[in-house]
Amino acid sequence: MSQYPDDDLFQESTMTFGEHLEELRRALVKALLWLFAGTLVGFALGNWVVAFIKDPLVDAIKVHYSTAAAEELLLRLDGESKPEKDQVEQLSKRLVARDLLAAEYLVDPEVLRQAVSASPAPASEAGTGPEQDTRPEAETESPPDESASPEGGTDSAENEAASQEKAAGTANGEPEAKPYPLPDIDDLVPITLWAPMSKDRRIDPAAFNVSEAFTLWLKASILAGFVLASPLIFRELWLFVAAGLYPHEKQYVHVFLPFSIALFVGGALFCFLVVFPFILDFFFGWNAWLNIAVEPRISEWLSFALMLPLAFGLGFQLPLVMLFLERIGVFTIAVYLSRWRIAVLVIAVISMVLTPADPTSMIAMMVPLTVLYFGGILLCRYMPQRKGILDA
Repeated sequence: MSQYPDDDLFQESTMTFGEHLEELRRALVKALLWLFAGTLVGFALGNWVVAFIKDPLVDAIKVHYSTAAAEELLLRLDGESKPEKDQVEQLSKRLVARDLLAAEYLVDPEVLRQAVSASPAPASEAGTGPEQDTRPEAETESPPDESASPEGGTDSAENEAASQEKAAGTANGEPEAKPYPLPDIDDLVPITLWAPMSKDRRIDPAAFNVSEAFTLWLKASILAGFVLASPLIFRELWLFVAAGLYPHEKQYVHVFLPFSIALFVGGALFCFLVVFPFILDFFFGWNAWLNIAVEPRISEWLSFALMLPLAFGLGFQLPLVMLFLERIGVFTIAVYLSRWRIAVLVIAVISMVLTPADPTSMIAMMVPLTVLYFGGILLCRYMPQRKGILDA
């Protein structure tokens, strides 16, 4: 016997189909107004949201380039022997912590020597060298220029004519052509130069058209506005739906909706904080192995960074789905326990479909979903069962 009365609780508050549509229209209008208000606030938070979404990608790029620099430094230090992976990882972490990147360049030793000798000596060292010229001032004066002699010799006239020809050629747009002296590569010596990692343009994701950055900021602002306004938006929709529910049906929503939201947020955060570093490390590892430069596009990363957490959030609803199917009699706890191997296979297939084509992300989704599967069995066993409209 059902514990609920047979009389219709809504017989005094029946509405026509048109009245239902009018109530739905009002609820949607209020929800859109809340979305508009949230978007206005999101415009002020757009830069922060873009930085939040971009941070995992930037961190992965830093690790990628610091690892390459660390391997090059250790290889140069040890000679021909390839450095061990642990040494490379430790040095890479130190480079990231100190915000440094190193690169090897070739320099001409003669040019470097001239540049060092041409640099001004410190004041404390001026005039103290052993080879200081101690001749009288009259003897150390430069000899007079022969071209400025009062006799005006032939050399002076030739030099003046050459200067006039050079000036005339420059004025006519025909500068004197001189081949730049290129050094022999065997004469160059390697030198290591250091630069701040944060100033390296390779670290920042690229935009391939002029409107891409604005579009990214606009999407991020709207996303932030929706997240901020979502409690009020769902409240308006819930008030419309709850008007047609029985009290015990509202109790199901009050119990399971917060649980569902917590699982969804937990799945999205798990993907963003745990899964993303493994996925990016896997993909960038192929770039390093194939010696292909990394130039990620920010708009493509935004789509990837939004879709994968959404897939993880939906996948983490597995315990609630199992509880629902067990409550309506489709499956039992004994079936869940006896068919766990098939369930793990189905989870593997779902993880393969919802994640990119790499084993890292698939395993990263498959492992927590398998744990949640057995958690769903515990939920079915220990969750109190209420009698309601689903009971036969």
